[in-house]
Amino acid sequence: MATNDRPRRRRQADRKQFVDQIETKERRKIKARRERQRSPWFWAGMFGLVGWSVAVPTAIGVYLGLKLDQWYPGRFAWPLTGVVVGMTVGCLNAWFWVSRESRDED
Repeated sequence: MATNDRPRRRRQADRKQFVDQIETKERRKIKARRERQRSPWFWAGMFGLVGWSVAVPTAIGVYLGLKLDQWYPGRFAWPLTGVVVGMTVGCLNAWFWVSRESRDED
């Protein structure tokens, strides 16, 4: 009988440890929601994220446009098309991140 009791105690200890971890995470989450103020560093990071999320796709679009212009020369301005496509993708990307952060604040 003593041998059967050991696995049960082990499961209870594991369950207790799991419950303690969940309680700790929940307390941390509640504390973060109470302290809603975001530091200036957060907003600087958000500003940088939005900037890079627009700049990188635009630069890639220009590069691809220049390459397309080399491969398929003609009257069509591929670099300008790359700028427009890159800016569109970048703005959609930035909109996604900003809306995600705004949703998390609610």
